[in-house]
Amino acid sequence: MSARTFAFLFAAPALVAAAPVQAPVGDLAQVQQHLQSVSSMTAGFSQTDRNNRVLTGTMTLKRPGKIRFQYQKGVPQLIVADGSSLYFIDYQVRQVDRWPIGNSPLAVLLNPKRDIAKYAKLNPTSDPRVVSIEVHDPAHPEYGRITMIFQKNASAPAGLMLQGWVALDSQNNRTTIKLSNQQLNGNVSDGVFRWNDPRRQGPRNR
Repeated sequence: MSARTFAFLFAAPALVAAAPVQAPVGDLAQVQQHLQSVSSMTAGFSQTDRNNRVLTGTMTLKRPGKIRFQYQKGVPQLIVADGSSLYFIDYQVRQVDRWPIGNSPLAVLLNPKRDIAKYAKLNPTSDPRVVSIEVHDPAHPEYGRITMIFQKNASAPAGLMLQGWVALDSQNNRTTIKLSNQQLNGNVSDGVFRWNDPRRQGPRNR
């Protein structure tokens, strides 16, 4: 995985059925309500990049502004947002890349106060149980775009459960994220989003 594509992480295209039927407009408001109702999430994830390389790990989210992608053992990389910036840390080459959170479509997951109606649209699906929204900033195409997939679930906040997303960067490189074993609104310590800087300390266990 390159630093260019790290900030754009998405749900399996298979979750969106092939024959399009326009989703109800009210679903966008339901997504907004869901995002505002979820303060934290932990989940397993499976990431597939443009070369069909698959990595797994654990995602931890705490709103506003914090997320961590802890990769499987043996992958010397880490993605963390600490509330203001999104970092890609490569412990093998002792490199850290930083982006402002607002410069990534992933910001839609991190800031529940943003009005998604201003920069998101519903994608058609043929399954009434699936809600798909595409997020991008027309003023900044270099930020890429993210399509989030939700499954309708009466027991979940606002009746939706995030299943994952598909991200496309400005070079049309696709990254797919599928979530599993989602746990919502649990107690998550801010310490989860701290990380060791390899530029000062060298490669080590995170």
